[in-house]
Amino acid sequence: LSRYFGGLFRPYRKEKLPERQWLQRQQGLSAFDDELYNVLLNLRQRLFQLEGVLALDGKITKVGEKIFASNGKEVNFSSALESCEETGGTLATPMNEEENKAIMGIVKQYNRYAYLAIKESDTAGQFKYMNGQPLNYTNWQQYEPNGKGTEKCVEMYADGKWKDRKCNLYRLTICEY
Repeated sequence: LSRYFGGLFRPYRKEKLPERQWLQRQQGLSAFDDELYNVLLNLRQRLFQLEGVLALDGKITKVGEKIFASNGKEVNFSSALESCEETGGTLATPMNEEENKAIMGIVKQYNRYAYLAIKESDTAGQFKYMNGQPLNYTNWQQYEPNGKGTEKCVEMYADGKWKDRKCNLYRLTICEY
């Protein structure tokens, strides 16, 4: 590998993961490629470091297995969705109160409303996740949703409450990974 990638994957710290022996037993890998293993270990350590630095800098928020991040840009719904997908994520989708609070923190940080990955279904007034599944968690503002077919997207306010809105408005992009 080093002949292809040079010093890019040179380990900065030698460390063996405890699951290596388990992996060898499970996969029947008696001659496990040490160089590849060290490359993967190094990448894992660097990812953890970068995640920590970004979290300290306020650029990302981690909740469970999800990471929420914003580029600070305000765009329409389709552009927000596209920019998240281009970076390997999707538009933020709060599935519970903890995730909603994490997204709300970013909304407050930028002092801008943000789109969520929730859209109105073909039935007016019924909203669903982008994958078509029904909502299992909601945090609607009182008397919302009220667009009844004219407001197909959902935005989050600085208090974490949701409101249905038109999709052509410029709102903060918050992605989840």
